[in-house]
Amino acid sequence: MRDVAERAGVSIATVSFLLNDTKPVTATTRARIEAAMAELGYRRNVVARALASRRTHIIAMAYPALDHKFGFSAAEFFTSAADAARKQDYHLVLWPVGNDGTELKELVGQGLVDGVVLMEVQLDDPRVTVLQETSTPFALIGRTSSLEGLAHVDIDFDRTVEDAVGHLYELGHRRIVLISGNLTDPVFSTYGPYVRSESAYRRVAAEYGLEIVVMESSGSTQSGQEAMAQLVEAHPDTTGVLIVNEFAALGAVAGLNRLGYKVPEDISVLPLLMAPEMAALTNPQLTIMRTPGPELGQLGTESLIRQVEGADPLPPQLVPAKLYPGATVAGPRAPRSKAGAGRRAARKARS
Repeated sequence: MRDVAERAGVSIATVSFLLNDTKPVTATTRARIEAAMAELGYRRNVVARALASRRTHIIAMAYPALDHKFGFSAAEFFTSAADAARKQDYHLVLWPVGNDGTELKELVGQGLVDGVVLMEVQLDDPRVTVLQETSTPFALIGRTSSLEGLAHVDIDFDRTVEDAVGHLYELGHRRIVLISGNLTDPVFSTYGPYVRSESAYRRVAAEYGLEIVVMESSGSTQSGQEAMAQLVEAHPDTTGVLIVNEFAALGAVAGLNRLGYKVPEDISVLPLLMAPEMAALTNPQLTIMRTPGPELGQLGTESLIRQVEGADPLPPQLVPAKLYPGATVAGPRAPRSKAGAGRRAARKARS
């Protein structure tokens, strides 16, 4: 710091004010100090700073990567969270730890971070108990079944499903099926997005007087293809499909094409949670309910940093996914004839 001060022609105290953001420094002085730091190769000693302040200015985002694939939607959460942290002089690290809380407990016990943002939240999430027991500040991007005293932001699944079903209904669809996750899998039995999406669909479909049909998918492109094969066999009069998992949605379009169905002429496909970059991977490009990843990544990070710094808490917020145009949704055409369905089934059998 003394070398920097001498090179910039300022006092050591002024350099300290800039580095620690304790007092305002004029733009001209800031430029001189930063230039001197660059010329001398000066870097802050993060370890010393952490020892002195008992804070690392590092926060972690816990993402159970072994159970949840990385897609464009997840990337939007990460990048917006990292940007929000950087703007407040924090660094964000990604912890791909499991949902059982074991590895998370080991990591937070080492004092490596000031707090944790939890993603892919279960209704009964063991990680919450770990963080509470270790008195670690944390915020949820998602919701547990009991939210008392928990800082959280999440997708508004009720509004998202209402808008999705309403859009298809206005176009004339009366046979709308939900492809959700596999809730019999112990890993996903209480996974918030699957549970809340299905609950909202059942409520909204009943309000519209629609038949309620829910099918499962394991969340892969292959399972999306398999779900479509089961769908056209068991529910051949379906005209619209809502899909929760973005990877299954990619497989669904490919599966329908292989079975001889045209999208959206025969069946409209509308993923409930997806990023535009992912939607562009299909032909035709998917119409989607756009995941509010940029907003929620920022809000979740801000909520955590407020806790760390003892500021007023950020109120819980729910943000709906919004309809994003594509080419996989249209009004239903006249019902397919039994002969046409028979020809498709015959082609499928021959393949």
